[in-house]
Amino acid sequence: MANARAASLVVFSDLDGSLLDHESYSFEDAAPALERLRVAGIPLILCTSKTRAELAPLRKSLRNTHPFVSENGGAVFIPAAYFPFVLSGAERVDDLDVITVGDRYPDLVATLARASRASGVPVRGFADMTDADVAAATGLSLPDARRARRREFDEPFEILDADRAADLLDRIEHEGKRWTAGGRFYHIMGASDKAAAVRMLTTLYRRRGTVTTVGLGDAPNDASFLAEVDMPVAIASPRVEELVTRVPRAHVTRLRGPAGWNEAVLDILDTR
Repeated sequence: MANARAASLVVFSDLDGSLLDHESYSFEDAAPALERLRVAGIPLILCTSKTRAELAPLRKSLRNTHPFVSENGGAVFIPAAYFPFVLSGAERVDDLDVITVGDRYPDLVATLARASRASGVPVRGFADMTDADVAAATGLSLPDARRARRREFDEPFEILDADRAADLLDRIEHEGKRWTAGGRFYHIMGASDKAAAVRMLTTLYRRRGTVTTVGLGDAPNDASFLAEVDMPVAIASPRVEELVTRVPRAHVTRLRGPAGWNEAVLDILDTR
């Protein structure tokens, strides 16, 4: 039987550079910790900038049947009947209850274009790129790049004049939108972020009983949700110092990527 204290955990995790290797997108090095979570019945909530289309095959590979968060908090997806109560504001889509938080994709693309024109700072977003362009920029296969371009609530983009990035980002805020910096791209989004999604799901889990929340991420765009959890973990990365500046109580792993993720999760489970 799973340890009762361990089973009271809920784990929220970023993907690229955290659970997934930044270059290969493999989670093999995290396999021992993933199995421990599965056996203990501990929910693993994927909280990512990836799209719903990208997450479908990944969740199948991970044998993950828990809620997930797409596109930097744009929407929360909860398997039907996962919680023993009615979910306010949810829409049933296939076998998922969907709670939409973010602004719609066409609005974000149009806003980014306006901000670029007004600031005079050129950008290239996923809407401007082909599947092959995204594959070249990310190392994804063409099918995976195609899934990455099926955006709903968040537009990744490159700033083509880095010296004037602040002008563009200020203009995005002037347009009433938000932005964040991920491992590879900037992202423009509306009234959503990972933190709001984590708060929402934590509230739902706590309606079932007491839980302790764990969060793992490697980049500055993870800071908001790591600040929300009881046990934040910063996965070693080139930008980990910037992340820890924003979440000073975060534990920093020795290893990078899924190896660091595995190290952190096993340490937490071993102390429960």
